[in-house]
Amino acid sequence: MLDTTRSIETPEGIELSLRVAGPVVRALAWSIDMGIRSIVYSLLAVLLSYLGELGYGIFFIAIFGLEWFYPVVFEVYRQGATPGKRALKIKVLHEWGTPVNWSAAMIRNLLRVVDFLPFFYGFGLITMIINQDFKRIGDLAAGTIVVYDDEKIKMVTLPVESARAMPVSLPLEQQLAIINFAERSPQLLPARKLELANLVTTLTNSRDEVSVKTLYQLANGLMGMNNSTNQIAN
Repeated sequence: MLDTTRSIETPEGIELSLRVAGPVVRALAWSIDMGIRSIVYSLLAVLLSYLGELGYGIFFIAIFGLEWFYPVVFEVYRQGATPGKRALKIKVLHEWGTPVNWSAAMIRNLLRVVDFLPFFYGFGLITMIINQDFKRIGDLAAGTIVVYDDEKIKMVTLPVESARAMPVSLPLEQQLAIINFAERSPQLLPARKLELANLVTTLTNSRDEVSVKTLYQLANGLMGMNNSTNQIAN
C-alpha cells in the first residue's frame, strides 16, 4: 500500500485523517526505546552490584518493572508516545482516534510476549503485514493503532485580495486545488502561475494576471477571509 492515510470517525462524529505507521518506523522506535532501557539497566547493574545479593534482587525487579511498564506509562502520560516513538514522530491512539488509556496500553503491551513469538516479534510482524492498519496482535486485542503525529495546526497564508464567492459549486478536491494554488503562488515562476491560471478560464472568465487575481479572490472566499486578514489556521 502506497497510501497509509485512514479516515476515522470519532464518537463525537468528527472525521479525522490519520497516517498509519508501518513496521519499519515502529521497529526503529522500538530500537531507540530498547537502547534507552539498556543504558538504564547497565547503570543499575553497576550501582546495585555493591549491595550483593540484595542488589541482584532489586536489579531483576527493576528489569521486570521497566520492561512491562516503561511503554505503558509513557503511552498514557506522554500522549501515546515513548521516547522512541516521539523521536520518530509516531504515537499510539485508540482505533477511533482518541488518546490511549490505561487498560488499552496495558493490554497492547502485555501481549508483546505473544507478538514476540516464535522469535524476535515474528507473529507481530506477520500480523502487521497482513493487516491494512499495520496492527500487531496487541493492537488488535486493545483496539489501538499507531499513527504519525502530524502537525495539528498549519497556518495557511494567502495573497491579500477581497474575498469572492464561488460562481459554481465545485467538488472538495477542486476547492482545495484553488486554495493550494493561492498558497503556493509565491514559490511559482510567473510563467507557471499564468499557465495554471489559464487552465481554469471557464471558472474565472478571464486570462493571465486577471485570472490569477480571480483565483486569489476565490481562495480567500473559500477560506472565509476578508480584506483585513490573510492567514487562517487549518
